[in-house]
Amino acid sequence: MPALNRSLFRFLAQSLQTHHRFLAGRITRPEETPIYVIGNPSADVDSIISALVYAYFAHPRPHVPLINLPDVPSGPELRRLRPEFLEALHLATHPAAPTEQPWEIEADTTADLLRSHLLTVADFAAHLAHSNAADTLPHVDAVLVDWNALPNRSPSQKGRGTLPGLEAITFNVVGCIDHHVDEDFLPPIAADQPFLIQPTGSCVSLVVSMLERMGRWTPHPLSSSSSSPTTTPSPKNPTADTSPEELTTAAAHEHQLSKLALAPILIDTANFTAKEKVTDADTLSYSFLRAKINSTNCQQQLGSIAVGISSGEKLWDHHAFYRRIATAKENSLELLTVPEVLGRDYKEWVEVPSSVSSSSVADGSSKDGDDNAAIKIGICSVVKSLPWVIRKADNASPDRFLDELVAFARHRGLDIVVLMTAFAGPAASASASASPSSPAKSTGKKGRFHREILVGVPSSSSSSFSRRATAIAAAEAFVQRGRKELGLEKWRALLDEDEAVVQMWLDCMEHDDSHEHEKMWKGVWVQGDVTKSRKQVAPLVREAVLAV
Repeated sequence: MPALNRSLFRFLAQSLQTHHRFLAGRITRPEETPIYVIGNPSADVDSIISALVYAYFAHPRPHVPLINLPDVPSGPELRRLRPEFLEALHLATHPAAPTEQPWEIEADTTADLLRSHLLTVADFAAHLAHSNAADTLPHVDAVLVDWNALPNRSPSQKGRGTLPGLEAITFNVVGCIDHHVDEDFLPPIAADQPFLIQPTGSCVSLVVSMLERMGRWTPHPLSSSSSSPTTTPSPKNPTADTSPEELTTAAAHEHQLSKLALAPILIDTANFTAKEKVTDADTLSYSFLRAKINSTNCQQQLGSIAVGISSGEKLWDHHAFYRRIATAKENSLELLTVPEVLGRDYKEWVEVPSSVSSSSVADGSSKDGDDNAAIKIGICSVVKSLPWVIRKADNASPDRFLDELVAFARHRGLDIVVLMTAFAGPAASASASASPSSPAKSTGKKGRFHREILVGVPSSSSSSFSRRATAIAAAEAFVQRGRKELGLEKWRALLDEDEAVVQMWLDCMEHDDSHEHEKMWKGVWVQGDVTKSRKQVAPLVREAVLAV
């Protein structure tokens, strides 16, 4: 039980101290250097908590969770942009009745808490700028969670690369836990490091499974009555030589970690109602964590963090827990600008079309070096309807939203930009939403899950005519394939309040003016097959680029 003797916040503070000591050159022995645990650039609840939970239990080398946000330092901006993570963190580390109001703490207090316990890519870059570490670190070891490939790959060595915003540091990937398609980036993984790539609803489910396999988080319940100090230790009872007082404290810490780990599993499976996403790994991890939450019976004060676990916890309401976090996530968008909404859950890829690859081989040029031929794809995911995003930009016309979308794509150098929406709500009236392929009926107050997808190829002075033509051909190929595999249908209002915006969009597309978006190839559809998320859509877009 090497990890559970410290609270989550104590672990995070110690990890941050290790990071600073490492950059200051005070940690030099290889066996003592930290391994950074890095989530994917969407930095959603699943990605952040996967990094925190794995890093907490990993040993013997120190592990430092790194939140993959290159433009957001820990502090007030992290609180504003990821309130659902803060809500999950609070609910996991504070006693709360199911009816308690959402976390309300003074902004300054919360910002200080985040700054002293969490590390983002933006923080890392700032720390690096005030040290000489970049000149003395040949590479830094990393474990990837919730993705399996660094965006800026080394051309000569598998498993090495850099992060946007932190190009001065080369990361050497030594382990990976992920539920996305394998991108053929990873090197051979040592037996003592994590390696698990498998489809699941939530990556945290795989983290829990991997920790159990590695013997770092055992299913043995921690309870002061489960053993006595004189009991002989064994692999099945690793806490047998631990005092009741130590077990009580460790059980409180485990309670924190179990609730925190459960949050992404509930969010990513929509509280296990998205049956197409739920796998055996999700249900097994849920059972593993829920058993630990229900087996604990203690009341403990740990430093300044109160952890209350009473006998009533046996009836702990995970439905209320889910609703609190889901509501925080949905409501957070109200506080953001349109560019922040687009960038909040965003991922990108770079692919070289096969036609370019073939010509490169023919003329002897290098595929890796053919930057002018590579197509950059960006996919944004939003938990609101497209009309909602359009209204946020400008209630009067879609023009402002489209201009914002073009600016977003150009800022990131995108050749293809995709916006996926996923939201629930009563269906629009039959007259507004019916289509030949899917006749609709009003569902009244009953919520129904919907998806929309927008695909755009913006014009850009920096891209060649041939590259843009290739991007358009790829976008068209994706749409053609998507009609069958994603059930793409003509866009229509999916909610009654969206009808006016959809009509404005159609009117806007009919006229030509000086707006930059008029030069953008674009289209928007209803995604009939709502079971397909970005994990399925992204490979289709990338394959379309590779095929042209």
